Amino acid sequence: MKSPEVILSSVPGRDWYLRPVLDVARDLLGATLTTRTPDGVVSLRLTEVEAYDGATDPGSHAYRGPNRRNATMFGEPGRLYVYRHLGLHHCVNVVCGPEGEASAVLVRAGEVVDGADLARSRRLASGVVRTDRDLARGPARLAVALGLDLPADGVDVTDPDGAVVLARPPVEPSSLAEPAPVVEPVETPAAVRTGPRVGVSGDGGRADLFPWRFWLDAEPTVSLYRKA
Repeated sequence: MKSPEVILSSVPGRDWYLRPVLDVARDLLGATLTTRTPDGVVSLRLTEVEAYDGATDPGSHAYRGPNRRNATMFGEPGRLYVYRHLGLHHCVNVVCGPEGEASAVLVRAGEVVDGADLARSRRLASGVVRTDRDLARGPARLAVALGLDLPADGVDVTDPDGAVVLARPPVEPSSLAEPAPVVEPVETPAAVRTGPRVGVSGDGGRADLFPWRFWLDAEPTVSLYRKA
């Protein structure tokens, strides 16, 4: 069953992700990421992301070329790249750009807009939840809230009926009996701020070279900045 967010939103096709990573990253702000599992549905409105640009980016997992861990980054755009960080938690990315060039956007934080009870139960099982704004505030919490881990690596987010769906901000369909139109990138729903990426060491963490973290201004679910 489609969640209300997916029905009333535009689900971009694969070509939408076949663009420069900075464009995709900015356009993902305000989008909805939905997971459907046997436990139920959870949807997040994305409020913070980071861009990583493969061979040109010393902060990227793909900077030194393909390997077993980062293989999904070199594949088809519009799929998830999920990895385990320091053996402790999972991080969720969306692959973009042409195959073989390995760019991806890390989804860092979001507001739970559907399935808050399920998201909270998942988070409580793995740690402390102080407030609802913390349910998906940070990449590890986001992955837990959505129920995503390594088996989700490579999952397609362009299928409206899929287990994981990424949808653009709501549009007004002419009729619920017809599919919502696929729209071109639109202006994000609030002022966008940029800055250095979180926890990236070396040149990849320099704000003057890679101010590639994007977030919605004054959004309480955005995570705290921490240097490497």
